[in-house]
Amino acid sequence: MQKGEKILKPKKKIKGGARLPHLKHTAEMESVYLENIDQVIIPMQQHIGAPCNPLVKKGDKVFVGTLIGDCDAKVSAPIHSSVSGEVSQVKTITLSNGNECQAVIINSDGQMTPDPELSAMEVTNAEDLRKAARNCGLVGLGGAGFPTHVKLTLSDDKPIDTLIINGAECEPYITADYRECIESFEDILEGVYLIKNALNVENVIIGVEDNKPKAIKLLYDIASHKNDTENHVRLMKLPSSYPQGAEKVLIYSATGRKLPAGKLPADVGCIVMNITSVAVLKRYIKTGMPLVNKRLTVDGNAVEKPGNYIVPVGTPINKVLEAAGAEDFEKIILGGPMMGQAIYNTEAPITKQNNAILAFKGIKALTKPTTDCIRCGRCMKACPIRLSPRKVETALEFGAGAEELSILNTMHCIECGSCSFSCPAGRQLTASMRLAKNVIRKAGAK
Repeated sequence: MQKGEKILKPKKKIKGGARLPHLKHTAEMESVYLENIDQVIIPMQQHIGAPCNPLVKKGDKVFVGTLIGDCDAKVSAPIHSSVSGEVSQVKTITLSNGNECQAVIINSDGQMTPDPELSAMEVTNAEDLRKAARNCGLVGLGGAGFPTHVKLTLSDDKPIDTLIINGAECEPYITADYRECIESFEDILEGVYLIKNALNVENVIIGVEDNKPKAIKLLYDIASHKNDTENHVRLMKLPSSYPQGAEKVLIYSATGRKLPAGKLPADVGCIVMNITSVAVLKRYIKTGMPLVNKRLTVDGNAVEKPGNYIVPVGTPINKVLEAAGAEDFEKIILGGPMMGQAIYNTEAPITKQNNAILAFKGIKALTKPTTDCIRCGRCMKACPIRLSPRKVETALEFGAGAEELSILNTMHCIECGSCSFSCPAGRQLTASMRLAKNVIRKAGAK
């Protein structure tokens, strides 16, 4: 078989978006395990959906992988201890986004002893796979935090024909998924075929941007593997444009299908999984160890030792910054510079969906001043969903309600930040879109 037969071109190309500097300074830096964490703070809300209820109390002994939180709600994901030691307390904390939730605080004994009850799991069908994803506590590791077992719950009225593996990682700075490809190739390879066979999907498309040649070479080996006798696993080389890795954009590129607002990929015959999620699920099935660690890219001009750090979930952000030599920073962003969140509370813990910490100084020189809109239309041109962010911003300023904001298709926004990046007036258009969406949600909740 010729190599070109396994490498696809996008079926559709996105319009809009932004050409960003890649700034992948840590791409070739091997991941470092951050050890000797004395205490972890493990929130009971690390996913979209209902928070978990603590299953442990002060004084309880726990191991790495011990179940410490769960919930009966359909959209939720169990939470496990990331260290071995003793529960110090269960209390309400404030997360990095300002929300409050309960958290289990554990003092580590420094031994990192695995829970003796952990064991491998046999997966032969879709229901086994769904149970494995839930027991693992797996959520979308690209940042959204949607419980994976929910997206793996198949329905007869929504047949799935395509599994899309998201390896795009289009945000500047972030290289965590790239390092997963380089360092955990076997887990990804085995995971892709295990998931394909369990779900019995016809096509698998592995999407990766063309600025990652080493990852492309490795992922091509997955597509050309001997297990794919019928040539149903293909690699798709995507243009390195932002936001290529956004779920709606990736589905459109891979299949030409448009995902309507408020719908899930299953509604258009697809399942989308982050490439690290594939590896984590495979490791859980093989070892029984749930999701308790997270790889983070730590970078920025205030970081002395940038790199990718693998840390226990619940590690305080300031401990990670300290390990990376981040000092005299003026701004901390949790996530990438486009979709990440500026935070003030560095004592907040790392959660499952975090993939980067960026620390900057000299912010005034890096920040674009805000001026009046010049009516240039660049925000509309940059929007991959073809919205008009400035119209939404104006509507908000004049006190528009949910109905008026809905007419502007506000809920279609994927909050990629392309509009703000492209605005020569430095207007915070993405923030306005988020506020407008909250107005609509609150009205719907009444």
